[in-house]
Amino acid sequence: MVVIDRRSMLTGAAGLILAGTVGAVAQETPVKGGVLNMIAQPEPPILMVGLNTQGPTLYVGGQIYQSLLTYGTDLKPLPSLAKSWVVAEDGLTYTFTLQDNVKWHDGKPFSADDVVFTADKFLRESHPRWRLIATTYVESITSPAPNQVVFKLKKPFSAFLHAFELSSFPIIPKHLYDNGTDYRTNPANQTPIGTGPFKLKEWKRGSYIHLVRNEDYWKPGQPYLDELYFRIIPDSASRAVAFEKGTVDVLRGGDVEGFEVRRLVKLKDVENTTSGWENYAPLVFMEMNQRTMPFSDKNVRKAIMHAIDREFIVKNIFFGLGKVATGPFASTTLYYSSDVPAYPFDMAKAKKLLADAKVNPADYSIRLMPLPYGAAWDRMAEYIKQQIAQLGFKIAITGVDAGGWSQKMSDFDFDLSFNFTYQYGDPALGVARHYLSNNIIKGTPYGNNEHYINPKVDELFNLAAGAVSQDVAAKAYAEAQKIIVDDVALGWLYEMQNVTIYRNKVKNLVKTGIGLNQYMDEVWIAK
Repeated sequence: MVVIDRRSMLTGAAGLILAGTVGAVAQETPVKGGVLNMIAQPEPPILMVGLNTQGPTLYVGGQIYQSLLTYGTDLKPLPSLAKSWVVAEDGLTYTFTLQDNVKWHDGKPFSADDVVFTADKFLRESHPRWRLIATTYVESITSPAPNQVVFKLKKPFSAFLHAFELSSFPIIPKHLYDNGTDYRTNPANQTPIGTGPFKLKEWKRGSYIHLVRNEDYWKPGQPYLDELYFRIIPDSASRAVAFEKGTVDVLRGGDVEGFEVRRLVKLKDVENTTSGWENYAPLVFMEMNQRTMPFSDKNVRKAIMHAIDREFIVKNIFFGLGKVATGPFASTTLYYSSDVPAYPFDMAKAKKLLADAKVNPADYSIRLMPLPYGAAWDRMAEYIKQQIAQLGFKIAITGVDAGGWSQKMSDFDFDLSFNFTYQYGDPALGVARHYLSNNIIKGTPYGNNEHYINPKVDELFNLAAGAVSQDVAAKAYAEAQKIIVDDVALGWLYEMQNVTIYRNKVKNLVKTGIGLNQYMDEVWIAK
């Protein structure tokens, strides 16, 4: 078996540590039974991970759906629905052998046909990241045996083994979706059927999502828990109170305000960790729609960057839970380069850039659409509005819910908005999608929605993704970063740091590099 060790290639992989990290613990015997209470914030629009990869959908859907692989905190691939895999020496053939005795939640057997359907049909149509990979690199997907799937590539793709995390490659039941229906309107979307350790029991909108133990789960004796509840609590202060009172057992990053994090981690019988985000390395940015003025002018985008005090955002709006971003790559990830243009807070320089570009801000009205993930994001929108208004632009905040935000971004119906996306252990998977011109595709909020086009950047990303030599890839990525930052393709704000807070009775909660999105078949509650 050929497995690429990404950890040895990371620079600065330790990241920022504000809270604790998961450490070695004494071995304990898991106890079966119990209920784990969590929070889904905001309430997800859908649980079908193949059609929606927003954070709340992944959090809940990660207990229902599974992928071929998962990934450790060292970013090495680990078995999931694939128990083993072999990579040919030329890097063109990947053979996965599947787990035995796996069933869908409706009792139908899981097989290689489901994987082939997912990869060659469903995700090609519905998933922008996989569609880009499949179109560019995949020559064929076959199942020579009921428990085996073979991917043959047209050309080497160094990140391919990292493309099978849950949100990138959720496996879909062929018997429910390969029937001529529109995937997006298929009735099965409302009653998700997966292979995961928990099944959907009830979704009471505005109140809770209730999952129960999958008695036919393919891992003998697991899961240990009987039930999962994802509580819907819209108010941040109420979420903090719910944790204090024991109504919920787990808070993930973003569930409560930063100042509450500082207080709650000090409570008795409470533990916390910043681990579980290694594969994601989320980075927050502004999306400026470059299809029309004023954002089609590079100097306007540069002026906006200089008008924003990003240190202020990190320290005062997000209470220090982050680090100012320098560009499209998070500083903790593979191939990061700091050799890029800088945009220090300088309002005088911002105004001069507009004057030199002969842009009259008063001629333009800008719609600012916040990310609907809580009060901190609303405060950031107010701050950004204030700063841009000082340049003379007319700007109005237009709020939407999570589903509305996703729809508007997918339809390119925005002027200025925020987003944060995952980097998935390799820039070819999580970063390039925002800048490749062939990924300007309606239907997803996570592609090149800003309409950035630069043929040289396309060339560099493609060169790096197919490079056999790490040195060649590093050089190409470094040059791409310099160009992208000079172009202000996006307005990078900060690298997120998320703290998971949980009661110490909850065991085995964070074990991999995908953290709380990992299916919780090994989680148990001490009595």
